[in-house]
Amino acid sequence: MAKMMGPRFKEARRLGLNVSGHPKAEKRMGKGLGREDKKLTEYGRQLLEKQRLRAYYGVMEKQFRIYFKKAYNASESTGDALVKMLETRLDNLVYRAGIASSIRQARQMVVHGHVLVNGKKVSIPSYQVSVGDEIELREKSRKNEMFKDNFEANFSYSLPYITKMDGFKAKLDRMPEREEVPIEITDSYIVEFYSRSVK
Repeated sequence: MAKMMGPRFKEARRLGLNVSGHPKAEKRMGKGLGREDKKLTEYGRQLLEKQRLRAYYGVMEKQFRIYFKKAYNASESTGDALVKMLETRLDNLVYRAGIASSIRQARQMVVHGHVLVNGKKVSIPSYQVSVGDEIELREKSRKNEMFKDNFEANFSYSLPYITKMDGFKAKLDRMPEREEVPIEITDSYIVEFYSRSVK
């Protein structure tokens, strides 16, 4: 399985976005985070936003193109559809539920069989979670101190489309609205970047 590797804090500084998913990343990255390069061309801005979104969710280029094509053919805005599909990947929702401390850790947990969806083990990070699905940590893994610390530390943090429950469980109540997804990306640049290649 192909995956994005490399130093995430360094990548975050380069892209100007906390793509590590680590809560202390912004402090460690300092001035590099959130910078704006006014010298970028229109194409440069489009490329940067595409790289930022890919890096945030840890998706390879080939897979990202597949997501874009699906979003392009969706009934709603392409940008909205793209972000929603990425946001409802299993690895990302394990992170959003507070079971993992970062998206990268969440991906490892899924691959190693620590996560159940509706009571069944799912080891595919890109698995698309549906509304009403319940995500939970398998019983054996609940004794892991790191996982326990993650869940307890992040239990109070919530998003309107996810319900957290005791017992290392969370449920996707509904699809997120674009403005509810906590990521600062200009979707229109990404749509412009790919639109010519899918027409």
